[in-house]
Amino acid sequence: MKVLFAASEALPFAMSGGLADVSGALPKALRRRLIGCRVIMPLYSTISEELKAKMKFICHITVPVSWRRQYCGIFEAHIDGVIYYLIDNQYYFKRDGLYGYYDDAERYAFFSRAVLEVLPYIDFFPDIIHCNDWQTAMVPVYLNEMYKADWRYSNIKTVFTIHNIQYQGKYGMELYGDVLGLPEGRESIVEYDSCVNLMKGAIQCSDKVTTVSPTYSREILSPYYSHGLDEILKQFTFKLTGIVNGIDTDVYNPETDSMIYKNYTVSTISDKAYNKKELQKQVGLPVGDMPVIGMVSRLVKHKGLDLVKCVFEELLKADLQFVILGSGEWEFETFFYDMAQKHPDKVALKLGFDATLAHRIYAGADIFLMPSQSEPCGLAQMVALRYGTVPIVRETGGLNDTITDSGDGKGNGFTFADFNAHDMQNAVWRAIGGYADKKGWNILRTRCMKCDNSWGASARAYIGLYKELLGK
Repeated sequence: MKVLFAASEALPFAMSGGLADVSGALPKALRRRLIGCRVIMPLYSTISEELKAKMKFICHITVPVSWRRQYCGIFEAHIDGVIYYLIDNQYYFKRDGLYGYYDDAERYAFFSRAVLEVLPYIDFFPDIIHCNDWQTAMVPVYLNEMYKADWRYSNIKTVFTIHNIQYQGKYGMELYGDVLGLPEGRESIVEYDSCVNLMKGAIQCSDKVTTVSPTYSREILSPYYSHGLDEILKQFTFKLTGIVNGIDTDVYNPETDSMIYKNYTVSTISDKAYNKKELQKQVGLPVGDMPVIGMVSRLVKHKGLDLVKCVFEELLKADLQFVILGSGEWEFETFFYDMAQKHPDKVALKLGFDATLAHRIYAGADIFLMPSQSEPCGLAQMVALRYGTVPIVRETGGLNDTITDSGDGKGNGFTFADFNAHDMQNAVWRAIGGYADKKGWNILRTRCMKCDNSWGASARAYIGLYKELLGK
């Protein structure tokens, strides 16, 4: 089975969010299971010179972008057993950052068309093209409308994964003729609510639509979560499935992690206490046996920070500490900064992102708080489990699929259902009560560390989906 994984970002080349993690880890997991998976992505100027030195130039072609043709260089790189193809066009991709430009629609229409145009030149006609988010949404549309008559393309199937439905590729209808270049009279494929909506086109044209967790696949059928796409998703529910992401268990491994203060395993979990003590010292909190609650998050509203803000001072009346790492909206940055100034013995804040500190919070905190309003999958809760840090989460998206409440003596965290500050507060109180029972807490931490959130299970689910598409 041959799979081409098309994405706008992938580790180790370029990253702005969780998509790069998936694009870097899932193809490796598929390769380990003897699936011939290769990755195709843009060649951004921000890619390091060290990685560029590993690329081999194959050839250059021109790619149609509506009425014009644009240069397309094709480069190949072999990293960790995976073949990557990088699509070069300096006009589109020699820029600071990946997204946020006025012509993003044209940039990724070019990339989507290039994915199909380069296949004869890389001598790789896949059984399945696996597309990701709106930046590759035009691949299944172009394939159906322009390439299926060519016998080399006629049997290719497409999978489209929605990582976050909030970002759909919505533009004015003038984009249709000048940028997309679809045949005349086919506007209805990408038209939705009087706009061009690239994600809508992919939902309609792809053979399967997946999301990054089973719960999220159900949630986006509701207007509350769908950002307007619930009606089209309801038409194509038969295509829709949810497969939870995994985490890279080599990167996130307390036994070998060079970023944490002291390595530990399930059998040496008592060494987690040393990581806690050193974390308290590093962030300037008093060293003690009180529970430390960690948060590594973008400081934005949909992460549930309204709930935290509402009851934060009430929580601080208890004997506990918070260590918070992240950046985002001014409202929350300012609030947590003020709280850290007002309660320096209970609240430590680092604005921005610091990978080393993030790992140290996972290893040193006792509890990890994720009260998200919505969370398509979430990786932080799975990383916390890996380090024996007990998650508190709201029952939404991937949080609901990976964390179960320990009130029954079998779960791996503490959960609350309603998006309500006092329900979250009650979950925190329950976690603190659990922390006081040292014997029970050690059992719970051990159970957390034994959870399998590797890419293995996710890869097997995708392979099953691919086989279903191919009738195998």
